[in-house]
Amino acid sequence: MESVESTEGPGSGGSVWEQLAPGVARRRMPHLDVTIGLVVGSDGVLLVDTASTLREGEELRGQVEALTGRTVTHIVLTHGHFDHVFGTAAFPGAEVFGERGLDGYLRRERETLLADAVRFGTDPAEAERAAGALVLPTRQVTGETAVDLGERPVRLVHAGTGHTGHDLVVVVPGAGPSDPTVVFCGDLVEESGEPQAGDDADPAHWPGTLDALLALGGETGRYVPGHGAVVDARFLRAQRDALAERFGTAPS
Repeated sequence: MESVESTEGPGSGGSVWEQLAPGVARRRMPHLDVTIGLVVGSDGVLLVDTASTLREGEELRGQVEALTGRTVTHIVLTHGHFDHVFGTAAFPGAEVFGERGLDGYLRRERETLLADAVRFGTDPAEAERAAGALVLPTRQVTGETAVDLGERPVRLVHAGTGHTGHDLVVVVPGAGPSDPTVVFCGDLVEESGEPQAGDDADPAHWPGTLDALLALGGETGRYVPGHGAVVDARFLRAQRDALAERFGTAPS
């Protein structure tokens, strides 16, 4: 799968899917610079997060089908904030994975997520429609779960808490010995701005969780943040140290 300019789906605006490794790509959404990940195997197609509205989710569905010729079979939600989960209902029939704490979070916080979406500039009618169609995980991950997409194994790992109490990362080993491991980090890592720490964050454990991400991806890994450009291990160490200083915790 090459890096492709997609014209599929309503309002795509010539958006580009960036290839990260064979069968692995991502797209940065115009609204809030949210990253969407894509992993393609011989039997399945996995999407990492679903964007901020059902309209965006529908656009993504059309683009993925145009790029791969297949429908999305698996969705992984890295955490429960609206800009990562509000498009999920656009993928009927997909198996939806989330860390075990995500289900309760979405049940409790639906109205808060709706208010946050509007506060961050989402069209109120679109936000209302997405909140009303909010999809809960069909598969809860405790610790780690393996997913086989067909000749493409993927690991879903709760590496620790930080941005939320239910952060989940997607680890995609290289298809060959020369291919890098790709780690979709969700908002545990941000490149286009300072990592956001709301009331549901766990600052004390966040730096240690980034150490765990470094162990998962290694020195040659490609780390995909929830917002911003793809980064390397050096960036993760710098962000870990900055978080430790910001929150007064000792880095490893």
